[in-house]
Amino acid sequence: MILAGIEDEDKWLAEGIAGIQHNAFYMHRALDANNLRDALKCSALMLSELRTSKLSPHKYYDLYMRAFDELRKLEMFFKDESRHGVSIVDLYELVQHAGNILPRLYLLCTVGSVYIKSKEAPAKDALKDLVEMCRGVQNPIRGLFLRSYLAQVSRDKLPNLGSEYEGGEDTAMDAVEFVLQNFTEMNKLWVRMQHQLRPSIGLSRLQGPVRIREKLEKERNELRDLVGKNLHVLSQIEGVNLEIYRDTVLPRVLEQIVNCKDELAQYYLMDCIIQVFPDEYHLQTLETLLGACPQLQPTVDIKTVLSRLMERLSNYAASSPDVLPEFLQVEAFAKLSSAIGKVIEAQVDMPIVGAVTLYVSLLTFTLHVHPERLDYVDQVLSNKTNSCTSECSIRKVNDIVTALTLSNYPRVMDCLDDETNKVMAMVIVQSIMKNNTCISTADKIEVLFELLKGLIKGLDGTAADELDEEDFNEEQSSVARLIHMLYNDDSEEMLKIICTVRKHIMAGGPTRLPFTVPPLIFSALRLVRKLQAQDGNVVGEEEPATPKKIFQLLNETIEALSSVPSPELALRLYLQCAQAANDYDLEPVAYEFFTQAFILYEEEVVDSKAQVTAMHLIIGALQRMNVLGVENRDTLTHKATGVIVLAYPYSAKLLKRPDQCRAVYACSHLFWVDEKDGIKDGERVLLCLKRALRIANAAQQMANAVSGTSGPVTLFVEILNKYLYFFEKGNPQVTSAAIQGLVELITNEMQSDSTTPDPASEAFFASTIRYIQFQKQKGGVVGEKFGPIKV
Repeated sequence: MILAGIEDEDKWLAEGIAGIQHNAFYMHRALDANNLRDALKCSALMLSELRTSKLSPHKYYDLYMRAFDELRKLEMFFKDESRHGVSIVDLYELVQHAGNILPRLYLLCTVGSVYIKSKEAPAKDALKDLVEMCRGVQNPIRGLFLRSYLAQVSRDKLPNLGSEYEGGEDTAMDAVEFVLQNFTEMNKLWVRMQHQLRPSIGLSRLQGPVRIREKLEKERNELRDLVGKNLHVLSQIEGVNLEIYRDTVLPRVLEQIVNCKDELAQYYLMDCIIQVFPDEYHLQTLETLLGACPQLQPTVDIKTVLSRLMERLSNYAASSPDVLPEFLQVEAFAKLSSAIGKVIEAQVDMPIVGAVTLYVSLLTFTLHVHPERLDYVDQVLSNKTNSCTSECSIRKVNDIVTALTLSNYPRVMDCLDDETNKVMAMVIVQSIMKNNTCISTADKIEVLFELLKGLIKGLDGTAADELDEEDFNEEQSSVARLIHMLYNDDSEEMLKIICTVRKHIMAGGPTRLPFTVPPLIFSALRLVRKLQAQDGNVVGEEEPATPKKIFQLLNETIEALSSVPSPELALRLYLQCAQAANDYDLEPVAYEFFTQAFILYEEEVVDSKAQVTAMHLIIGALQRMNVLGVENRDTLTHKATGVIVLAYPYSAKLLKRPDQCRAVYACSHLFWVDEKDGIKDGERVLLCLKRALRIANAAQQMANAVSGTSGPVTLFVEILNKYLYFFEKGNPQVTSAAIQGLVELITNEMQSDSTTPDPASEAFFASTIRYIQFQKQKGGVVGEKFGPIKV
């Protein structure tokens, strides 16, 4: 049925075009013969084809353009009085005798154009007569195209200032009045089109009212430019200054827009006003223009209209600094803000996204026109509708420090749901890192971390397995990088910053603390080292804060981390703090941190690999301690060696033999430290090395019992290298004979049939032998020392 309707339209259009061509042919013959009567008769018949009501606007436009082309030729004939022999005044009267009103008015407009050009009558009188006569056609489509034709032929004949058709003092008002009257009538016809529900334009009776309405709206939309061109003509009239625009043009146009009560017309014409008239006019008439917005239909897309208005005004402000005082003079921000509030109040069904779009546009306008007025930005954020504007606003306010001064920004963040709050927090963190923003006061950091609650607070009942691990790790790593960026040269303020950050991150829960505590610890240690250089206290608000108190704070923080549990990380941080206390000569503090590390090792670290790593970390840290007294150092050293093999027999079950062996020979370094006199206990070094050899030998025997082979000799080669190290350092208990014996042991083991061949171990041993040979060849004291070793 629809296809049949389209085919019928094509048929009717073809018939109309054929009728125009047929009558145009005879009109041309009459024009060539200078026969005015026949020319008028044939042209009237040709124009009668435009009386059809069967065509859709699109098809009617095709038919109209055929007739329009022919009318241009007829107009050329009317201009040449010598060809038809009739005065233009008589011709103007003559064409009014046409039988049908539509052909009569087309001919009247054509002759009227020539009449004005002849200047035999004032242009304003002829135009007034024509625009009034066109009221005779009230069919929406036919009337629209007729008035469009009138606007087209009269466009260059308006009594404008500086024009050859200029009249008296009010000549500009005459032109304005003509265009406004034509615009008003055209808009009425355009609006009335929505009520023309005719099956003759291809709408099947089987179609529902919704589809019929959609089709009509689409057809109406195709004709909008016919109406909008009138506003463009108004904007081009030279005599239309700000006064005429403010007092006449804008009120008349807005009155028609509001009174038509049509969604399509109101949206399009409001947009036309914004686009065609100068920006300075909009600024000076802002109150009038905005006053019409709440009166529009609730379904009008007013957010787009106002957004485009604010965009144009923003660009106007950016065009020259000289225009900025005008914005303050007319109170543009206050008027726009008030208008947006009234529009939202009037359009109760406006979606939240529409309200947000309006306020984001207002925020953009504010930052372009009044970048220094943060109170304006804060006022935008204070509106309760702005629960979704935070991401947009932070993207507009590139400097997060600026955003932190806005009192309403945290309140906006509180209105967001958890997921959106988290997204917004990430936007803030990324903005800080991208712009390398320095936030250096505790007060601002307090506000900042309030904004970042979505990232740093606990899970609030959300199951850990519901979180995307990759996204979560990225978020928390970003928070950690942010904490590293927080710094202030003033030690007192830096201490406040550390306390502020600690207060917030401690609520992060077991999944977040392993990410956020380490950067806080290292920031505090950096402050401690700075205080060491100052050799003084930091005067806080209540009482002086010393490094010792900072260490106490760190101890409490790491203790919370160890209870998460994350014992391996907590152990590492305890050792870092111990080294810092060592640098500050705080022996009791360093000893306490080591004690906590040992407690964690004994009670919390259960994985064998983690135990090995932890023990090597403890040994390495303890070796570098120079603040410890003899008693405390001995206690910690015995603790380290006892944990491995001496005092705790269950350690053999926790550590594999190779791991035990390596831990024991690592302990030998605790008894021989070159940097400090007095820590050179050769006997205990040798005791550790011999103990390591026994464990290595036990490992070989166990391998032989299980698999029938002794396994690689890597452990023996590693112990040999430790012997060589202490031999070179001058440990009298490590002799060349001991080294010789160990070399022979390894050689025998490698040659044994029960030993598993291992290229890596063989290469390692060969490299060690080459080193011994190299030392022997040096000569002098070194060569003499290595001489007894036979390789």
